[in-house]
Amino acid sequence: MIPTRWLIVLALGTVVFPGCIRRTISIDSEPRGAIVWLNDEEVGRTPVTVPFTFYGTYDVRLEKEEFATVQGKRQAKGPWWEAPGPDLLVEALPWTTRVDLQWFYTLSPAEPADEVQLIERAAELRQRAQ
Repeated sequence: MIPTRWLIVLALGTVVFPGCIRRTISIDSEPRGAIVWLNDEEVGRTPVTVPFTFYGTYDVRLEKEEFATVQGKRQAKGPWWEAPGPDLLVEALPWTTRVDLQWFYTLSPAEPADEVQLIERAAELRQRAQ
């Protein structure tokens, strides 16, 4: 059995010296320099590292001149200790814990624009805007 004074010291230690969890997503591409959008918010050019708070699904888009746009969804999954229960203990530890997700994309050269496809795409975008 743990003595009461040790429980008090532990409780005070977690209040006086709280730790934290630093969560980041690092995105890189080949070639580098692509504009990165996460959930329709521009976050920088590759390579880029951005902080995040919540795990889940992110909409990712990479754009670069002369290359086809890469667009899709990416799952940000947490480690086992971020599950409800253990996360309270990890947050209370007196040091900083890091979660760094690494996402990499390869961009393909863009196809030459077809005039008919451009007109169809413009009509589609016009309908969406209305």
